[in-house]
Amino acid sequence: MNKAKTVFSIIVPTYNRPEKLAACLQSFVELEYPRDRFQVIVVNDSTEISVETAIFPFQNQLNLTLLTQPNSGPATARNTGSSAAVGKFLVFADDDCTVVADWLQNLEKRFVETPDCLIGGRTLNALPDNIYSTASQQLIDYLYSYYNAIGDRAQFFTSNNFALPAEAFQKIGGFDTTFALAAGEDREFCFRWLNSGGRAIYAPEVTVYHSHALTLRKFWQQQFNYGRGAFLFGQIISKSGTQGKMQHPSFYLNLLTYPFFHTAGIQKLLIAALFLVSQAGIAAGLFWEKNVFVEKLDELP
Repeated sequence: MNKAKTVFSIIVPTYNRPEKLAACLQSFVELEYPRDRFQVIVVNDSTEISVETAIFPFQNQLNLTLLTQPNSGPATARNTGSSAAVGKFLVFADDDCTVVADWLQNLEKRFVETPDCLIGGRTLNALPDNIYSTASQQLIDYLYSYYNAIGDRAQFFTSNNFALPAEAFQKIGGFDTTFALAAGEDREFCFRWLNSGGRAIYAPEVTVYHSHALTLRKFWQQQFNYGRGAFLFGQIISKSGTQGKMQHPSFYLNLLTYPFFHTAGIQKLLIAALFLVSQAGIAAGLFWEKNVFVEKLDELP
């Protein structure tokens, strides 16, 4: 690969979702962007589960690299992928996402205007008939409406659709591998980026579709893990000497009423109920992680 010509390195962590990964890679094949100007790095977060069969059809269609690591979580996998990147910009996507054809074109336009920024795109739910997946995405939509209301002063992106200069990523140390789960590592990264003087821009035209099939049990586990991540994030903020601020009560009121303004029919009641479940799950995860933390402190000599 000609390093000088490579603009984007797309990094995709994966764990035991071969069909989703294949759909993700197929969407990269369909990108309306010169094939020699981007590479794809798949990081298999398992030495026990093979993904060779899933990626084999794409090896002659994409500049594709496969890396394998012992199961360590997506934060570590993204850092592993970045070590093999030759592009000027790193682009992060997840294995259960598919991208629209002009994804890289729109990213390139944004980087021409603001080459030193963290740019986050929009994520759409690809499973609208799944009420739990719909509720999960609406929770993210609410956070984006809150934290990214001013597009050129954005504060938070999920790590399934954001990009930044490779040099800047390495300079601030990549993702914090304290986060072993897919929960909180993106929030911490955005916090550290902004605190280091970086600027973040929300670019809704940079679009991916997220196919994360959930049941009630999986939805609860997802929110529980978010709570665990929130506790770790709080610990990192306190160690950094930065004063974390409590959310205003209106944040939660607006969150719980959000489905009534963005969903039609009876579905709004179901999603509103799931928003309540989500807050209970997050609280449970936060307190569970706090208890684990206290137990570890008690074990210290």
